[in-house]
Amino acid sequence: MTDIVDELKWRGLLALSTDEDALRKAFADGPVTFYCGFDPTAPSLHLGNLVQILTMRRIQQAGNRPLGLVGGATGLIGDPKPNSERTLNEPEVVAQWVERLRAQIQPLLDFEGPNAAVMVNNLDWTQGLSAIEFLRDMGKHFRVNKMIAKEAVSRRLNSDAGISYTEFSYQILQGMDFLELYRRYGCTLQTGGSDQWGNLTSGTDLIHRVDPQAVVHALGTPLITKADGTKFGKTESGTIWLDPEMTTPYAFYQFWLNADDRDVSKFLRIFSFKSHEEIEELEKLTEERPQARAAQRALAEELTTLVHGGEQTAAVVAASRALFGQGELTGLDAATLGAALSEVPHIQVAELGPVVDLFAEVGLVASKSAARRTVKEGGAYVNNVKVASEDAVPGKEDLLHGRWLVLRRGKKNLAAVELR
Repeated sequence: MTDIVDELKWRGLLALSTDEDALRKAFADGPVTFYCGFDPTAPSLHLGNLVQILTMRRIQQAGNRPLGLVGGATGLIGDPKPNSERTLNEPEVVAQWVERLRAQIQPLLDFEGPNAAVMVNNLDWTQGLSAIEFLRDMGKHFRVNKMIAKEAVSRRLNSDAGISYTEFSYQILQGMDFLELYRRYGCTLQTGGSDQWGNLTSGTDLIHRVDPQAVVHALGTPLITKADGTKFGKTESGTIWLDPEMTTPYAFYQFWLNADDRDVSKFLRIFSFKSHEEIEELEKLTEERPQARAAQRALAEELTTLVHGGEQTAAVVAASRALFGQGELTGLDAATLGAALSEVPHIQVAELGPVVDLFAEVGLVASKSAARRTVKEGGAYVNNVKVASEDAVPGKEDLLHGRWLVLRRGKKNLAAVELR
């Protein structure tokens, strides 16, 4: 890689920069020490955060040094939401979440070698700071008229909710982070989402006020949108989290596998570490044979492996294939099967009735008569075995792991029954 700026632009990851030419020169003269911050306002990171972590990974792979900041201090405040005040979490909760987020970030960065990553916590340099010190040493460098002009603040000022002094001060805390990392580590670049641009530039502005000769930069990645108008990183069941207890590896895999053909090229460039040639080949395959979903499968396998590991990826790929009749359902472990079936229509029953009743009750067909027609036409399957009789009644010996039946109509319509 000769120019990380060109690489980020090719991948659609450079939306804003304080000075692109100066940033390009800094990388060329490198290495650059840079940071990105993550606030523990939830017990897990999500796909929006993953954009930032993988951008850090790319910049590190180009020979630069990342600082991963988990905000034990800023997480106690929270950056201003568009329409309402955040609920402040207890310090003990935030401290727990700091450790959970650190554990999610660390595997995705390299902590060895000359450009080894470092994890930092802004509570280390704020918890001993008095209010007087904060106002005298930091507050004097910020102009209220500029603070009000920041997009996140101005939106709230013009809303019914208004904004508290607590959240109004968030940009000062984030500016302090950049200044402190500049002093401690020689950090000269902050990266983040373009929706955080006001907070990013509060740091560059503060450093320039404290040290007018300093050369520092901010880089903003674009807001990711989906072609169908729905919010990126969300599904009908909610946010896609990196924590496997909050979003199962199977659901994580399926999110990428179900990516719209109109989005998959963009997702490949932003999230995949495949070469330009490999990505362009997958883009070509999507155009020529969209039904094969080669790009989606490649992306789903790469990212699930990156976030959850190869063993989990192998399990969810096996489950995905087996559910659609391309593998043995009996070979799936209970946790993976349960996670997979939670993503399809399912019902719980106290006892097992006729197959036609189950098909109708779970919604695979509109009625029992429709279920009988499906059986008669050879399109009804239980645990990938074709149902031969309209009067068939599954027994407890048919239950997978003593709990589940997998029902399928045709090739693609799945549902599940769980015996309570």
